[in-house]
Amino acid sequence: MLRLFALLFVAGAALAQLRERPAILPLSLKRAVEIALSPEGNTRVQLAEETIRQAESREAQARGSLLPNFDASLTEQNEVVNLQAYGFKFPHIPGFNIPEIVGPFNNFDTRISGSQSIFDFSTIRRFQASRVTVEATKADVEGTRNQVADQVARAYLTALRADADLETAKSNVELSEALLRLANSQKNAGTGTGIEVVRAQVQLANDHQQLLVAQTGRTRAHLQLLKTLGLRLDGEVELTDKLAYKPVEEIPVDEAVKTALDTRVELKAQQGRESNARLDFSATKWERLPSLGFFGNYGTIGTSPNSAFPTRTYGVSLKVPLFDGGRRDARRAEALSQYKQEQVRTHDLRDQIELDIRVALDSLKSAEAQVTAAREGVELSEKELAQARRRYQAGVTNSIEVTDAQTRLQRARDNLTTALYNHNLARIDLSTAMGTIQALVDNF
Repeated sequence: MLRLFALLFVAGAALAQLRERPAILPLSLKRAVEIALSPEGNTRVQLAEETIRQAESREAQARGSLLPNFDASLTEQNEVVNLQAYGFKFPHIPGFNIPEIVGPFNNFDTRISGSQSIFDFSTIRRFQASRVTVEATKADVEGTRNQVADQVARAYLTALRADADLETAKSNVELSEALLRLANSQKNAGTGTGIEVVRAQVQLANDHQQLLVAQTGRTRAHLQLLKTLGLRLDGEVELTDKLAYKPVEEIPVDEAVKTALDTRVELKAQQGRESNARLDFSATKWERLPSLGFFGNYGTIGTSPNSAFPTRTYGVSLKVPLFDGGRRDARRAEALSQYKQEQVRTHDLRDQIELDIRVALDSLKSAEAQVTAAREGVELSEKELAQARRRYQAGVTNSIEVTDAQTRLQRARDNLTTALYNHNLARIDLSTAMGTIQALVDNF
């Protein structure tokens, strides 16, 4: 009975939370990025965080090669030994027989042993390489976070465009309904014809179809945004930002490239991989050096614990590599090739960053011109439609002129939406290329 009450209480609390939770989640771009970058957010961020733990584990393994190593053992065994197997061969003495087989007898040995590397330059280099790898991995993770922020910004912008397309489609339907009412009014007044009413009805039907297409596009864009954020796909979001024009200060190409080279974490991560390859090559190269180590053990040995006596061994070992069949030289050649590859990748990434900057600045300039032209087109199309409606109401012209003006207005509205989308997309591209995507998100 108590368990039943507990289950009812938990179910009631969960139902209360569901009731308190808003059915529609208000979502700004900044909030969307915060959700995606949270520990339970985007999958890429979660996987990237695990790579840091793996790199830190490999660093700990490399450090362990430089630290003391201790082992303990406890052995108790019963033996029968053939002395001849150990090289003992006793002379035959008349009247006296020395046995060749000894045992069985007990052997008890408890011991602790340890070793410590005193000098091994190759191991030191590998430890340094592992530390560089950790820093490079952290930069990679930060780069992944920036990429996810860029991905979220694009998905959010696509959803904003879908919302704008839906609003435009609704406005077109409202305009077509008003023009249909005008055509009916003109027909009832005797200054219009039935074909003009049918023409208005056809335009309204087309606009209704475009409205359905816009609704489907909006649903698809919102679902993609939810997937990018790592949220449940059965949720609803309301975008609090709008598809608008925000001017961007003109930035010289050289200044933008310099900022990108200083801030792009992808370049820092690649430089870290290059340093890691250099240290790995150095570690392989210095495997020819002698290595110095210390070893020792201490314990007790006897036929039983009560009869065991302390024994010990300690010393210093010097290992000098002489010949390993050419494997060392092959490893060194491979490490050198990998180092050269990372150098080429670093140089290529620098060129790619400059290319991204130049393309983004050119796209931004073009998008700004598109917005200006699209706004002018909307203003002129609205004036044309207003004049055509007045002429139609006055009986100076027929509805074809109004329909043509309406079509051009709809096209101008679509052009403005596309221009605003392209301008904001160019802003995202430029911020991503410069490594300042987080600043754009905060001030979108």
